[in-house]
Amino acid sequence: MEKLVACVQKKPNALCRLICFPWAGGGASQLAQWGRLFNDSIEVYCIRLPGRETRLGEPFPNDMTSLVNEITSVLLKELKEKSFAFFGHSLGMYTSFAVALHLKEKYRLEPVHLFMSAAHAPNSAGHLALKSTPMPDGNNDPLACVGMLGGNFELPPNEDFRRNIVLAFREDAKVFKTFSFEKADMNTPFSCDVTCFRGSDDKIYDVQGWQELTNGDVSFYELPGDHFYLLKPSNESFLIKYITTCIENACP
Repeated sequence: MEKLVACVQKKPNALCRLICFPWAGGGASQLAQWGRLFNDSIEVYCIRLPGRETRLGEPFPNDMTSLVNEITSVLLKELKEKSFAFFGHSLGMYTSFAVALHLKEKYRLEPVHLFMSAAHAPNSAGHLALKSTPMPDGNNDPLACVGMLGGNFELPPNEDFRRNIVLAFREDAKVFKTFSFEKADMNTPFSCDVTCFRGSDDKIYDVQGWQELTNGDVSFYELPGDHFYLLKPSNESFLIKYITTCIENACP
């Protein structure tokens, strides 16, 4: 549990757990800090993927299926005992969706709310176009590699740090390539509400497909900033308040 999940503040009496899924190349440290910002009704877990932070010595995931299986097997007991919601940013959105779909199909468990950030709906033309984009050469053009899944931002000047980030991005992008979802004739998979966020200076994301994926309400918010708009304190405050209200309304 401690290997996969970062939880900086335990809240045994919380109404709900918010499970956060970080972006491509990212670790658990930043979103895990949200645990100190929410009130006692919400306990925050952040997923820590292999190949980074305290799991640096482990090999990167091979594919989305193996990643989903690890996450669900470790968290299943916790997800059965208490209500939960998902927040996924960029690549983390696809990981969170794949986990949510697996939980619903195999265990009939469903989040009370899906918070989706800076990513295309998994049944959209934008998602299919991104999946068909050839993997750039991270050695010759690291920004192209990062930009494929990471929107627009600058890499740090430290060469070793840059190299590690680009490596993690490339490996995470490979996992993304193995994720597939076809709505086809299947029933609407979810009944919970969905909220989609994006930064105003980031690229436009194809998110309308969410209307076909849930019987709940779907909302859209644009906040000032780039791909990492959520790291700006004012936007972070908005997200904390908004997510709290949604979860408390869903878990009376």
